[in-house]
Amino acid sequence: MNNWHNEFMAEYHRQQILMDAEHLRLEKIAVKSRVVHPRFFARTMFNLANWMIATGRQLRKRYEVPAAPCSQTRTGNFAH
Repeated sequence: MNNWHNEFMAEYHRQQILMDAEHLRLEKIAVKSRVVHPRFFARTMFNLANWMIATGRQLRKRYEVPAAPCSQTRTGNFAH
């Protein structure tokens, strides 16, 4: 039985896998080096989100009721 074809195909697939891995590595480097310049819409949405967060924090401070300690009664006596 001749195994030449099987060995040839195995080597061919191994080379393809190595080429794909190299291609993915180069793609990752290219994506990392790309500089992102946000456009007008992205900057506006970012600023809007930050404004909403800041406003929400201010509203929470203004309207949040401090919690009273519930473990003790006013007199300190649990027998009413």
